[in-house]
Amino acid sequence: MKLPDINWRSGADSFVEKAQKIKKAHRLAIVIGLVVLLGGSFVWFVYLPRMQEIDRMEKELVDLRQKVRMGKVWEKKLTGLREEMARLKKDFEKALRILPNEREIPSLLAGISQLGVDSNLQFRLFSPGAEEICNFYVKIPVSMELGGRFRDVILFLDKIRRMERIVNITDISMRPGKPLSVDLITACKVITYRFKSKADEAKEKAQKQKKK
Repeated sequence: MKLPDINWRSGADSFVEKAQKIKKAHRLAIVIGLVVLLGGSFVWFVYLPRMQEIDRMEKELVDLRQKVRMGKVWEKKLTGLREEMARLKKDFEKALRILPNEREIPSLLAGISQLGVDSNLQFRLFSPGAEEICNFYVKIPVSMELGGRFRDVILFLDKIRRMERIVNITDISMRPGKPLSVDLITACKVITYRFKSKADEAKEKAQKQKKK
């Protein structure tokens, strides 16, 4: 079936002729209406969505910048915390050298005994006493009695003084081993210390409850 031919030229001429018959004011109103319609469509369908997208991206950019700033702040804080942890670790290691834990006490006492042997002294008595629980440490007294010359005793006491551990010597007394002898019998009390353990805390708590 053949479609009828359309005379586009005559149609266009007819449209132009009708448009010319419209008053100028009406034509201007139509043009303005078309401009407003196209402009409104552009604003509604193109401009506003793009502006909303720009606003959203600007907010995301602000958030990202804020996160970057916070990240730098936390990075500095983390670096400071790591340095503080390293310092505390060194302080703790130093404290352990001064105040040993419970497991190191036997070797510490053996070291003190060896210092006496190295100083040419003979141990007549080496008796650890009852431990005393204090604030954050435990006091360990050891009663000692040594035989040897005066200078050897002084050498032994000086060696103890130079130890890294905290070791105090009290109640020192000397007497000749025999009348007119240069060999002395030296009695003293050696007090050393260790960190208080959880077992010590439980023991201390039980003692306080028992006293009540």
